[in-house]
Amino acid sequence: MARRKLLACSSSSVFTNGLKLEGILNELAPFSYRSSQVWARKVEKLWPEIGGNCRRFNSQVLLHEKALNYNEPETDLYAPVLKDEIAKLRMEFEAAKRSFLNIPEALKSMPKMNPKGIYVNKNLRLDNIQVYGFDYDYTLAHYSDNLQSLIYDLAKEHMVNEFKYPESCLQFKYDPTFPIRGLYYDRIKGCLLKMDFFQSIEPDGCFYGRRQLSREEIKEMYGTRHIGRDQARGLVGLMDLFCFSEACLIATIVQHFVDAKLDFDASYIYNDVNRAIQHVHQSGLVHKRILSNPHRYLMKNGQIFRFLKMLKEKEKKLFLLTNSPYYFVDGGMQFMLQEFGENGDSWRELFDVVIVQANKPNFYTSEHPFRCYDVEKDKLAFSKVDSFHPDQIYYHGCLKYFLQITKWNGPEVIYFGDHLFSDLRWPSKAGWRTAAIIHELENEIQIQNEDSYRFQQAKFHIIQELLGKLHSSLANDAKCEAYDTLLDELNEERRKARYAMKAMFNPFFGATFLTDTGQESAFAYNIHQYADVYTSKPDNFLLYPPEAWLHTPFDIKIMPHHVKVPSSLFKAGQ
Repeated sequence: MARRKLLACSSSSVFTNGLKLEGILNELAPFSYRSSQVWARKVEKLWPEIGGNCRRFNSQVLLHEKALNYNEPETDLYAPVLKDEIAKLRMEFEAAKRSFLNIPEALKSMPKMNPKGIYVNKNLRLDNIQVYGFDYDYTLAHYSDNLQSLIYDLAKEHMVNEFKYPESCLQFKYDPTFPIRGLYYDRIKGCLLKMDFFQSIEPDGCFYGRRQLSREEIKEMYGTRHIGRDQARGLVGLMDLFCFSEACLIATIVQHFVDAKLDFDASYIYNDVNRAIQHVHQSGLVHKRILSNPHRYLMKNGQIFRFLKMLKEKEKKLFLLTNSPYYFVDGGMQFMLQEFGENGDSWRELFDVVIVQANKPNFYTSEHPFRCYDVEKDKLAFSKVDSFHPDQIYYHGCLKYFLQITKWNGPEVIYFGDHLFSDLRWPSKAGWRTAAIIHELENEIQIQNEDSYRFQQAKFHIIQELLGKLHSSLANDAKCEAYDTLLDELNEERRKARYAMKAMFNPFFGATFLTDTGQESAFAYNIHQYADVYTSKPDNFLLYPPEAWLHTPFDIKIMPHHVKVPSSLFKAGQ
């Protein structure tokens, strides 16, 4: 701060007297202004004499330094100060390493976050919510990992059979350890990217095919880790759980083409994989396979029906809005109801409005009319839909007509969904409250609750603090062998802590919500922007009174489910 005061100053009558200026500079002489903290402390003491109003002081300092040959090496003058600063930091580092041998008791006493909790980005009064809307896939219905393999296999077969990709692609196997939600694919350069809250590429989160790029390769390819607006136009977000198979197939094909030394355009691969994935859904291939063996793909959860029935008993309005076809939703809901001991058709009684094949996100911006679906005859009626009835099923439609018919206005409606854009961004723009369903949240919170993770996080923060002190205390022209040795050791200790945290989640990309430095990811940014609340399953709301006021935590950093482990925990026992 003091250094900035002097170097940024512009005018002063105090320095009309050259003797006073000379005296001040001479007092600073043993501590070149480049010697940072030591010089800054001297300046703070002299600042009242200067009066804070100076002209051309910076240039006069430089001229004075030149006159005293300060541009020549000052090893003799500064060496004692340099050694003292490094010695202090070395002692702090050695004390920190001793504290790493045991997890302090304070760490164990830190509060644990609830894996089934509801986490709040924007305050929400549930007593003001009168209408509850739900997506189907990965919201009311949860699937096993087998579904990703099924989608992957069906898509690769379609690419070989219809798009004439090499038959060797049929040998590909889905790798469940590779992708996470929230990645970006660069259609220009062909890379899969994990980005942080500020749209910078994670240093260890850039893959070309299945090969991780080094920092040097990232710099060569992108120039900088930060993605600017122009570069961002070439990125496509992979934001829902169906994107796991898509991300894995893209990376595997890119790697296959690289290994085979085949020329390819990265955008063509994305377009073809995306078209194949869309075909798998829109053709009904995946729906029929799921219903043919629901025990393999669908996960039963009787609690979800307890939640829906509780809402009905509280006289709330309920609607289902999904892109899936009716026969698929009906088959899945009947299967999940079996364990709940209800009649298979009773699920429809829970909803005031059921809308299928809604074509989200176009649903929110189009003016497509609703069509009534005849379940018995399996066809759409031609009569105009100007009212909704609980015993009817509706196809297509749009938000404009939905609001006109129901009169359900913004803040009294909350919509639950898993897709950032189809289920969260557009409904939030329409004024609805939004609840993000993020299945992997439970596992990530459980890991963050572990002492082993919190230990590494606190260790990382200590090293970061020491590195900050090292960089700020010592100027570039005052470095020495002791400095370089300490810097290398700190960087290595930080690298170990970072990799240890990352390995606890996904071995390739780490955590969904966090970067491997413990900061929030780009996916977390989107959840923060578009979700009023988020949780792992809708039925977690059963843990809260239906009239609850959900508040943002008073000590929130960015994401309310994160606990920042302070480095001071380690220092207490030193």
